[in-house]
Amino acid sequence: MKAFVFCLMAIGALGFSQTHASEKDAWAALREGRAVLMLRHALAPGTGDPVGFVLGDCSTQRNLSDTGREQARAWKAFLAEHGIDEARVFSSQWCRCVETAQEMNMGPVTEWPALNSFFRNRGDGPQQTRETIKLVNSLGQGAPVLMVSHQVNVTALTGIFPASNEGVILALPLSESPDILARVAPGQ
Repeated sequence: MKAFVFCLMAIGALGFSQTHASEKDAWAALREGRAVLMLRHALAPGTGDPVGFVLGDCSTQRNLSDTGREQARAWKAFLAEHGIDEARVFSSQWCRCVETAQEMNMGPVTEWPALNSFFRNRGDGPQQTRETIKLVNSLGQGAPVLMVSHQVNVTALTGIFPASNEGVILALPLSESPDILARVAPGQ
């Protein structure tokens, strides 16, 4: 019986080290420009957008809560732990995404309409996903790439339903069936 328990523990430890090594490889790929990080904005209570939503007017939108702002700020230290001190940051034009990107404090934020939510207009999803793939694949070498978007966008590209403030490291080049290297979030 002791030998059986020992074997189970050894197999479990082997599985853990492979998973850990895989995440370690994902972070290396992100640092080295062989992957990108796409994340869902931090906590903005509610679902979808309020009636009367106006893209350029944050007072008409769901916005980050205080907890959401704390979540977004946690990315700075989390990324630094993995050797990333600056990044090229791209965001949906929705206020909750722009604010998440700004609170991350990883570099200037560039708004990409392709990352905008298509929650209300699901038919726009395939075109926006293709445009996101095209934009990412056209980027040259440089600092790591971070994209802040919405659940529907992340799910359309990856098949993953991310929690608020959760990200997915995706291998480059991106495709409509991307290679998912890791799911990550500060405090995991």
